[in-house]
Amino acid sequence: MNVDQANKIILKPYITEKTFAMVEGESKICFIVERSSSKPQIAEAVKTLYNEKVTNVNTARTIYGKKAFVQFENAEKARDLATKIGML
Repeated sequence: MNVDQANKIILKPYITEKTFAMVEGESKICFIVERSSSKPQIAEAVKTLYNEKVTNVNTARTIYGKKAFVQFENAEKARDLATKIGML
């Protein structure tokens, strides 16, 4: 997967008070993703864009679009990525 394809899948980070707490507590970051994307595609797109290993992906469809809760190996990696993308 190249960067252009990954950018079409990962649209933007989703930041609320609850998702902010998930970074520290569960080592997860929430993204708004393309509606037709699958969990393996989301994991590969995160790896392509941010060079971080994803351990788990959960998705949910909401009025804001499709959300992907991406879990990383530990809270430190999630915190570093959240800082890198401007969440923290």
